[in-house]
Amino acid sequence: MSRGTISRVVDRLDQFVDVFGRSIAWLTLALVGLVAANVLARYLFSLGNVALQELEWHLMAVLALIGISYGINRGEEVRVDMLYARFTPRSKAFVDAIAAVLTILVAALMFKLSLAYVAQSYNLQEGSPDPGGLPYRFLLKTFLPIGFALLLLQGIVELAKAIRRYSSSNRIQRELEEASDGQ
Repeated sequence: MSRGTISRVVDRLDQFVDVFGRSIAWLTLALVGLVAANVLARYLFSLGNVALQELEWHLMAVLALIGISYGINRGEEVRVDMLYARFTPRSKAFVDAIAAVLTILVAALMFKLSLAYVAQSYNLQEGSPDPGGLPYRFLLKTFLPIGFALLLLQGIVELAKAIRRYSSSNRIQRELEEASDGQ
């Protein structure tokens, strides 16, 4: 595969995670509305609904699972960069590559482990153990492998970006050295 082809594949993967994340982000609005309705019903009318409370947790779980890869995609992840901020671009790219490899390994492991867990839930047609709860919990669990698959894809994208930055910083370093030797 040529470098251009790999670059296009990486860009497409990056766009896929971005579009999927932006689509799921709209669930935040639904979650806010649901929480507000539940609070108003509980405190104004003394009404409570177990299924609606569980739906809050389910929406939050989907947002968290998909939001991890989307946050990385957007560069919005939290970094503790007391040292990182002082690194050269080449060192930053190296650290980012290590982080991406670790992300890929963890995401792949969690994806693999989640498949059996989800399959068992589907086989049992698992629902809520609470009276009045949501009946199709197994559908929610489907987002476990989906979320970790997206994280795996985004890890691959981040590794490719780090390698690209590392390579370009090497090229720039060589050009600077050649320019200073030529003077």
